[in-house]
Amino acid sequence: MKKKRFKDDPFAGRESENYERPIPSREFIAEKLSQTGRLFTFKKLAVELKLSEEVDLDALKRRLRAMERDGQLIRNRRGEFGLVKKMDLIKGRVIGHADGFGFLVPDDGGNDLFISGQRMRGLLHGDRIVARVAGIDRRGRREGAPVEVLERANSHIVGRFRAEHGIGFVAASNKKITQDVLIPAEHRGDAKDGQIVVAEILEQPTWRAQPIGRIHEVLGDHLAPGMEIDVAIRSYEIPSEWPEAVQAQIKNFTASVSEQEMAEREDLRHLPLVTIDGEDARDFDDAVYAERKGKGWRLLVAIADVSHYVKPASALDEEALTRGNSVYFPERVVPMLPEILSNELCSLKPHVDRLCLVCEMMISHVGTVRQYRFFDGVMRSAQRFTYNQVAAILQENDKPLRKQYTALVPHLEVLYDLYQVLLTRRERRGTIEFETTETQIVFGENKKIDRIVPVVRNDAHRLIEECMIAANVAAADYLAVNEVPALYRIHNPPTEEKLTDVRAFLKEFGLRFGGRKSTEPKHYRKLLESIQERPDARMIELVLLRSLSQAVYCSNNSGHFGLAFDAYTHFTSPIRRYPDLLVHRAIRSLISHKKKYHYSTEDIDKVGEHCSMTERRADDATRDVLDWLKCEYMQAKVGENFAGRISAVTSFGIFVELNDIYVEGLVHVTALGNDYFHFDSAKHRLSGERTGQMFQLSDPVQIKVVRVNLEDKKIDFELVTSSRKKAKTKAKRK
Repeated sequence: MKKKRFKDDPFAGRESENYERPIPSREFIAEKLSQTGRLFTFKKLAVELKLSEEVDLDALKRRLRAMERDGQLIRNRRGEFGLVKKMDLIKGRVIGHADGFGFLVPDDGGNDLFISGQRMRGLLHGDRIVARVAGIDRRGRREGAPVEVLERANSHIVGRFRAEHGIGFVAASNKKITQDVLIPAEHRGDAKDGQIVVAEILEQPTWRAQPIGRIHEVLGDHLAPGMEIDVAIRSYEIPSEWPEAVQAQIKNFTASVSEQEMAEREDLRHLPLVTIDGEDARDFDDAVYAERKGKGWRLLVAIADVSHYVKPASALDEEALTRGNSVYFPERVVPMLPEILSNELCSLKPHVDRLCLVCEMMISHVGTVRQYRFFDGVMRSAQRFTYNQVAAILQENDKPLRKQYTALVPHLEVLYDLYQVLLTRRERRGTIEFETTETQIVFGENKKIDRIVPVVRNDAHRLIEECMIAANVAAADYLAVNEVPALYRIHNPPTEEKLTDVRAFLKEFGLRFGGRKSTEPKHYRKLLESIQERPDARMIELVLLRSLSQAVYCSNNSGHFGLAFDAYTHFTSPIRRYPDLLVHRAIRSLISHKKKYHYSTEDIDKVGEHCSMTERRADDATRDVLDWLKCEYMQAKVGENFAGRISAVTSFGIFVELNDIYVEGLVHVTALGNDYFHFDSAKHRLSGERTGQMFQLSDPVQIKVVRVNLEDKKIDFELVTSSRKKAKTKAKRK
């Protein structure tokens, strides 16, 4: 056993395990700086930490650089190190806006800082920075001034190459990046004016100069089929090629599980576990089985054991972490794991042996999980069902299907009975339920959209959802009880500012929102249930939905507001989400004392921040592709009239979503009528000063498609008719 150095460092044991010659931990350095209350130069800090040998000083330099990069420390112009949190500085990620300004989203979840267009000149969308609060702008927003760039997010930019007056530049496809990348003549390669290219950034932007780059790759002509996905993958820097080290690691994998691997695992192959997924699913990472136990149930949720194949710090693991999650584009997937794992070894295909990590739950007759346990298992799926098949069997009593799966129907019916009880408990708990419409694109020839259709959720979707939620809650409780540093899925309550706006909005309609002192999910649910018969229910739902925060991954278990749980995590999809893989490792370290778990809280938080980013990245990339495809689809419909509803109201106009085809476009404020329109953000409406005409969220309108800009992914509408309401009090004519 290694001898611990720096015994007064509470993390000395961990450092001794990880390093041959350990130095003080990050936590100890931060605590030392906090206690002294002053800044230190490198030399003075080394003396304070009692480090003098060259090898230790080099290690300290590397550690301080890493702490700077992660935004824990900042070095001033005199070369002194200080704690960011003690200097009233804010670290976070920059979100750019198409109009040139931006926002800093703080890592600690605080309110965003506005960054002016002038200050954005040295930044690009996605950069991580440290900023100070420079003041309050004319709209009452806190304004941020960048102090230091911690990490550049963009090494390459995808966009259209332009050559004008002898000057070459690339205009980014991602409209959140407004700076053009200058391309010197010697770095243009074979790029032709108007082509889609990838530019490597040689020099990042500064407060005085634009970014400079070189053409790295020519993707092709602007409107080539499938180009939109290639552009999105490169625009958002989504890794899509497997590194050589990963290919070398997976070359010895086969599609079958060996007897040796199945040894010492609980054998579930005699149980009729089944998978239930969508028609086009290829990776089956969860299977379920339920049986009656007295007045209650025994529920098994078996999840593909990805952690058996993807070991910590391996090439596979590093690439999976870099990707963070699988990205699902229309008709194309960029997977988190290679196909030999995602579609073979870790896919719970029917009638083949597969390794799994199982959550076994004993559930009472009222839906309470009385006991749970986790164990390593081996299973053999009895059937691959689709949601539509199960719904037909259980809801529609489809006789041919029931006859075809005679042996499995009783087991499905037991699952369905359990689902009804879990659903009732969900309602009593106060889970927030919004009726949102998901859509699916149906392609015709040449990858062109044929139509856009809604995805209809049935009881089979909800059955699986309830089983997965139960397993996720059990996993979160297991980790919390055992005090293991773990990654939770947290969803914070709405901010007081947003609640104030919601209450002001609801007051206009004579509605009251419960929980004036402490808002709970049940208050949302009660209000949503009370408005279902109202004609303006859709508008109120949208306002309530937009008041909620975004769920993220974090080591600090603050609960899940939307689902109304004190602890929640992601356990059930390790093939496509890295956080689930991390949760599996934590659980397996607890159920098998042979497994070591080397993650600190700091490590977990880094993974959580990264995976929250990759999740947003995937959402943004897929949204970009859908916007492109929808614009392409609407090009043939310019001049046609459609019915729709106002989906958003802004100071510059109203966004309208078309009924039945689920495409959104803008009616600019100048096209609303000959009047001065004033925007009320709290009430989500535009009101005419002279006419009193009012455009409010969810109002029905008739529009004409007047323009489609494929390059900017924008669709412009013109108002034909609307149920434009008159404001209660008209302004007097002057």
